[in-house]
Amino acid sequence: MDTIVGENNKGAVVTIVERKTAFMMMEKMQSGKNAKQLTKAVTRMLWAYSKQVHSITADNGIEFADHQNIAKTLKTQFFFTHPYSSWEKGLIENTNKLIRQYIPKKANFNNFNDKQIKEKQYEINNRPREKLNFYSPKEVFFLNLQ
Repeated sequence: MDTIVGENNKGAVVTIVERKTAFMMMEKMQSGKNAKQLTKAVTRMLWAYSKQVHSITADNGIEFADHQNIAKTLKTQFFFTHPYSSWEKGLIENTNKLIRQYIPKKANFNNFNDKQIKEKQYEINNRPREKLNFYSPKEVFFLNLQ
């Protein structure tokens, strides 16, 4: 799990990536990097899959300050990477790079509504990946749920 921030650190999008399938979920944070809002968003996004969520890993950002409530609500373990060790969460960093193809680094997040964010999520999850034998993350994720 990670966040990407908008122009001048205004606005944020929380991103979650499933490790095996690279299936990604993201949601625009109306209040930027607010820990309570992030907790609500993450638990809402993962609630339907809570039985499959075994652990969550995030960096040490202030937006993850309410991590204990996420872990308690989803009945999972929450881990943190070491400070300044982005290589410990390479998949989410690469996924955020894919998101940046649709939402550039200097973009103003006010220019993107929730529907547009979900459309970008859909596009990324439907892109075939070599590491998945050219299946899309969406295909592999839902096949593994069964």
